[in-house]
Amino acid sequence: MNELRIRAAVRADLDDVLAFWKRAAEGTSISDDRDGVARLLARDPGSLLLALRGEELTGTVIAGFDGWRCHLYRLAVSPDHRRQGVASALLRAAEERFVALGGRRGDAMVLDRNETARHAWRAAGYEPEPQWSRWVKPLPTRPEA
Repeated sequence: MNELRIRAAVRADLDDVLAFWKRAAEGTSISDDRDGVARLLARDPGSLLLALRGEELTGTVIAGFDGWRCHLYRLAVSPDHRRQGVASALLRAAEERFVALGGRRGDAMVLDRNETARHAWRAAGYEPEPQWSRWVKPLPTRPEA
């Protein structure tokens, strides 16, 4: 079996990542499009981490750092590669990135109904904070120039 390799995504990976999320991620996001992911990479290069076995994309996590907080999104592992250490390897790489950038605490967006993900996050040492709720407001899109 090919050894698991973690690397940062580049623009050439965008289509593969978006297709992967449709297969492996729980739910969709308003930013799940080529422009949204391209903006992420332009704003925070190195934030989108990919797990690969050979050339096969097996997992992703977004490890975004805004200079103050460390945010984790889109932890997704291909169903046929789950329970093989892919999520753990991605989270280790994300945490190493945060420490190198001076981050102090990672927080993760996890769907309440996603029991599989909740188990993975707990196993990695993350816990929900019941005193917090996520508040969202969709923003208007920018007009095309």
